[in-house]
Amino acid sequence: MKHEIVNGLELPKVGFGTWKIGGGASADHRSDKKSLAALLSALELGYTHFDTAEMYAGGHAEELLGQALRDSGIRREGLFITTKVSPEHLDYTSVLAGCEASLGRLGVEYVDLYLIHWPSRLMKLEESFRALNKLVGDGKVRHLGVSNFGLSLLERSRELSETPILTNQVPLSMLDRKYVRNGMLAYCQANAIVLTAYSPFEAGKFRASRVLADVAKRYSATPHQIALAWLCNQPRVITIPMSFDAAHQSENIDAADISLSPQDLAQLGQTPASGTRQ
Repeated sequence: MKHEIVNGLELPKVGFGTWKIGGGASADHRSDKKSLAALLSALELGYTHFDTAEMYAGGHAEELLGQALRDSGIRREGLFITTKVSPEHLDYTSVLAGCEASLGRLGVEYVDLYLIHWPSRLMKLEESFRALNKLVGDGKVRHLGVSNFGLSLLERSRELSETPILTNQVPLSMLDRKYVRNGMLAYCQANAIVLTAYSPFEAGKFRASRVLADVAKRYSATPHQIALAWLCNQPRVITIPMSFDAAHQSENIDAADISLSPQDLAQLGQTPASGTRQ
């Protein structure tokens, strides 16, 4: 698997997102068996970066990820775990409490990356980062980042963080290129910040265009793999697709190793995509 290297840290180009693991906005225990099977399959396939959040399934996604990590027997040190603090928990005390709760649900002593999930109009970013910096100093968090931040908030976060901001996690796909057009990708590339692309398949709305299908055929790949490869071939970009299907998980992780030619990248750069995959 190809990696993105930033500030001496190696991040796999393709990680595993956990939105819909254990439910949606709240826990749905009827899906536990299916969710655990998906997590264990991903671990067996070699995924090492798992992205979750206290918001996902009301914290149950973190619980299930923690259970899968224990059941797998894989050493904690070989994994990179990301979780996020919710926008309603951004005051100093709540950030600290939120991290403690996430660590408890995950069953780990630290997380590799802790993100502000969404900015809030009511947040005092100075207080949020005072708590985040303390978490790093206390060894409970290795790296800090943000999610869904615009350029001005990202710049302010860099000023307030006592350690380099590792990532801004935003929606990015072949169809949704807002964060290319608004300059975010270029800013991250110029400032040693990883852009973590979520919803690379547009939350199930992906459908291959004819050009995308033609490119896929040249690489003996699926259009979904080429859509991921398009992201993975961008400097400073990683992505976190999710699938309950083991075959799709395997295809996703293999997409990281597809090296697209400059000609195909240029062609895909002008090619919108839309459609569906479960």
